[in-house]
Amino acid sequence: MHTRRTHRRTRIGGTRVRATLVAAALLATACSASGASTSAGSQAEAAGSTEAATASLAPLPNATPAELSPYYEQKLGWRDCGVPGFQCATMKAPLDYAKPADGDVRLAVARKKATGPGKRLGSLLVNPGGPGGSAIGYLQQYAGIGYPEKVRAQYDMVAVDPRGVARSEPVECLDGREMDAFTRTDATPDDERETDELVDAYKDFAEGCGKDAPKLLRHVSTVEAARDMDVLRAVLGDEKLNYVGASYGTFLGATYAGLFPERAGRLVLDGAMDPSLPARRLNLEQTQGFETAFQSFAKDCAGRSDCPLGGKGTTPDQAGRNLTSFFDDLDAKPLPAGDTDGRRLTESLATTGVIAAMYDEAAWQQLREALTSAMKKKDGAGLLVLSDSYYEREADGSYSNLMFANAAVNCLDLPAAFSSPDQVREALPEFEKASPVFGEGLAWASLNCTYWPVQPTGEPHRIKAAGATPIVVVGTTRDPATPYRWAEALADQLSSGRLLTYEGDGHTAYGRGSTCIDSAIDTYLLTGTAPKDGKRCS
Repeated sequence: MHTRRTHRRTRIGGTRVRATLVAAALLATACSASGASTSAGSQAEAAGSTEAATASLAPLPNATPAELSPYYEQKLGWRDCGVPGFQCATMKAPLDYAKPADGDVRLAVARKKATGPGKRLGSLLVNPGGPGGSAIGYLQQYAGIGYPEKVRAQYDMVAVDPRGVARSEPVECLDGREMDAFTRTDATPDDERETDELVDAYKDFAEGCGKDAPKLLRHVSTVEAARDMDVLRAVLGDEKLNYVGASYGTFLGATYAGLFPERAGRLVLDGAMDPSLPARRLNLEQTQGFETAFQSFAKDCAGRSDCPLGGKGTTPDQAGRNLTSFFDDLDAKPLPAGDTDGRRLTESLATTGVIAAMYDEAAWQQLREALTSAMKKKDGAGLLVLSDSYYEREADGSYSNLMFANAAVNCLDLPAAFSSPDQVREALPEFEKASPVFGEGLAWASLNCTYWPVQPTGEPHRIKAAGATPIVVVGTTRDPATPYRWAEALADQLSSGRLLTYEGDGHTAYGRGSTCIDSAIDTYLLTGTAPKDGKRCS
């Protein structure tokens, strides 16, 4: 969920970091009612409540409606991708599943065929999260070459960029200069003038998205993306969908299982989300998750000679106060960052840089070095690099559409967390209690969907997926972006959920170095034998 935006793998310096956005600010993942039935109450009730929903996502009929047959029966024209070993194609899906005659959306698909030897097990669809992360980019840069060889030997590795994302008719909102202005906007306003500036920034962002794709913006929900995956399953010739999804990708995968439980095959949901929560509670609990991650980082930092937040004996709370004091200094006087476009390190950019490093403990050294340069040498370059990696800003000043798609999906999937700045102010004590370091900024970031040009179609709901084969739900105990409690909640909701726990730091668990986790997931993918519910690994 990103703080203004989940599972993607991004290079940060020399470290491979999973900056999976399940952002607190933008994250509002629940289910769109487009083409599926939920009864979780009115949108107004969902927006104002902090209680988890009790109603469940209803499955769709097994029979394919006649008007959708042309989509399910289409043939893909595979072509060379320009990346050795991979093929690409374009798949059509109805823009609106309720009105297929109203036009199509074109979705980019990629695959790497099973390498053998051994029996081919069909296709394995992967999604890195976000929402807004490019599944094709993830496939080509990691999953298709980095997943265990025995998995790639028996599965065709497949990805589809969800509607509105990357290669699939991407939502665009702001140009590079406009995004630069947006990302440096003061996200912790001290007075009415700064509050108005933040509100104006959110309004400009929303207006830009609305101008770009007014029709598409109404049809980028998680339910619609899950229905697209079922079309792809059929087009690929698979009887059931096998899938590995991370962060927001777990919500997408769980939604698929809820809509099509009898077509759900081997599903791995890593870094799980809880679809039963309204946006405000999602954002609050993610805020707590980032505080948990920061406490772990601070404890590790205090034991090292190069820790800029205090020497040996410094408690995590003291380190947090030192970091907050540094943020306050930046609020008054941004630091030079050696940027060719003249950008300086502001409080908001520095906060994003720190949050980016919370996703993976492998980035902690880079964060210590960046904080040391900024706090002791008055050089903001290192933190700006971390922030840029989070926003997927390129060296030429352009941005990927990650942040745009993230907002488009989140703001459609759930009613906004707050309806006004006054509501944010009322909630500040609660958010600051959840995280003295990040609480204020993440509370204000939760205002972004308030001004969205399209009304939400989704509501909080539970997902049972009754009738599905065992589904593996993976949770990391100190995950910053998807708190461990969410994995427990999703595994409990799913009729066939099996909870697999990684006792450690960072966002998601598969492929992070735990032989126990990797072995359990690989065995499940290759044999269908799920780990025992409640299995714990370190």
